[in-house]
Amino acid sequence: MDSDLEGRLASLIRAPEFPCVGAKSALGNDRLTTYLARSIDSAWDDVAVQDQLMQFAWAYKRAPLLFTSFAVVFSGPAALTEAEFEEHLWQRIQSLTDKDDWRGQKPDPRVSADPGDPHFSLSFGGEAFFVVGLHPQASRPARRFDFPVMVFNLHDQFEALRQQNRYDKLRTAILERDMRLAGSVNPMLARHGSISEARQYSGRAVPEDWSCPYHRGPTGPIDRETPAKGAP
Repeated sequence: MDSDLEGRLASLIRAPEFPCVGAKSALGNDRLTTYLARSIDSAWDDVAVQDQLMQFAWAYKRAPLLFTSFAVVFSGPAALTEAEFEEHLWQRIQSLTDKDDWRGQKPDPRVSADPGDPHFSLSFGGEAFFVVGLHPQASRPARRFDFPVMVFNLHDQFEALRQQNRYDKLRTAILERDMRLAGSVNPMLARHGSISEARQYSGRAVPEDWSCPYHRGPTGPIDRETPAKGAP
């Protein structure tokens, strides 16, 4: 079953209509790391997942490569509503963050740990990440998969794309492909620095008064010498 889950995720990404060309590049270049976990509503694998994320971040620091992602594929539950999936996604994120703190890992100083800040991002192993959630009941076709998934993407690679003047072209391609697939643009998508990216993680269209159920301890000021990094 484990190898089947990996294969099914790979098939989803390879499908011609799947809009995220970055994920396609990661898979095609063998830079998509997959961890197979138990239920997303359980903390059973959180220690192992945090360790894998930390090691993943450290490996990226040693050899930064574009289009590199870490995906956690959960065995279930498959019948979660969008709101339930969002609730468990943030429970896992909070638990992983607590373990990152416990292991002495400091947040990336280039981003904010405050989920209400437009420059918010998660951090594991000292590197900034954003999350893309997929699950069976997702309203957006691009976020729909047979099992719950959390894909962790490194912000640093998107800053590298900006420096190479490739980011806007990539983002436009993803939005156009998503428009063709769904018939509309995802209302939660926004450029980094305008609203908190936390609103995008679960894939649910959250209301204006939505409050992110997440916190991380005091981290000090953001290092504004390094431009904030963003996600498509």
